[in-house]
Amino acid sequence: MKNSYLIIILFLSFIGCSSSDESPNTNPEPEQTLYFPPLQGSNWETKSITSLDWNEDAVAPLLAYLEQKNTKGFIILVDGKIVMENYFNGHSASTNWYWASAGKTLTATMVGIAEQENLININNKVSDYLNPGWTSLTPEKEDLITNKHLLTMTSGLEDAENEDCVTPECLVYKADAGTRWAYHNVYVKLQDVIAEASGQTYNNYFNSKLRDKIGMNGNWVNLGNNSVYTSTTRSMARFGLLMLNKGKWNDAIILNEAYFNSATTTSQNINEGYGYLWWLNGKSSYHLPQTQFEFQGSLIPSGPNDMFMALGKNDQKIYVIPSKKMVVIRMGEVANPDNPTFALSGFDDELWQKINALYE
Repeated sequence: MKNSYLIIILFLSFIGCSSSDESPNTNPEPEQTLYFPPLQGSNWETKSITSLDWNEDAVAPLLAYLEQKNTKGFIILVDGKIVMENYFNGHSASTNWYWASAGKTLTATMVGIAEQENLININNKVSDYLNPGWTSLTPEKEDLITNKHLLTMTSGLEDAENEDCVTPECLVYKADAGTRWAYHNVYVKLQDVIAEASGQTYNNYFNSKLRDKIGMNGNWVNLGNNSVYTSTTRSMARFGLLMLNKGKWNDAIILNEAYFNSATTTSQNINEGYGYLWWLNGKSSYHLPQTQFEFQGSLIPSGPNDMFMALGKNDQKIYVIPSKKMVVIRMGEVANPDNPTFALSGFDDELWQKINALYE
């Protein structure tokens, strides 16, 4: 009998321990929701450095560095709210500035929107939408190039000369599509694909499906063979906030999450640091424009590993950091005039050292 009682007591004790270990937390920490500014007007909620428990002594050195490095507009968002917003060198909140290649990510987003509306398929060949002969390649080689190859910079087209030229005579064969990563402005052909598939101008489609839905201002400006977006710094921040929320503006789905995830992860097996026209931090290696060399390590060693980025000529920057619910924007002239670059520059790593000092 004593043995029976002992067994029962041990059994009840085991049940009690199991219940305690597996019981759910009845008071979980509420998840911080993102704030989204109104579509019109200048109202945008702020969050103070003090409320974040950041280091206020690190603000002045950061601002001095930004001004010294020819910055025009700078914004930090946390949880969608403005923590820092500063303008330098004659710039203001209402002044437009060019995005340069940071605007490639706008085109990548529009491709996703067009695909979710069943207008295009990224795996289809480009010549399904544009007339055959949009390159100087043979029909067989041209038909290898899909929309996805343009999104991932793996078209195989020659990039050493005339990389800004996208007329057929400039688009010549270098390698089979999908076998070589090279930075090339041929991605702008995706805008032509969208225009053909939608039956309207790319500008109109962009404005109605993206710009106006998140309250951006700005316009596409044609510069020779390239199309460059210009806007205020806050409009750039709005786009960064949309991407922080995986393509949703508040509860409205602008870009579906499946495409967003594909766009912001490694898109091919050559350049780990590249998605769909987005740069990716924290990978083991990466390639840069105008070289076939594979660099080891993270793109921006001082930056967060989960950061994805829109990087443009003369240091136009959108940094999106999901782990910190943060977006950082920088617009301006080239930070180091003696060493202008197309995308990544030494400025990125220096800037992130200054930003890290705010909260480390």
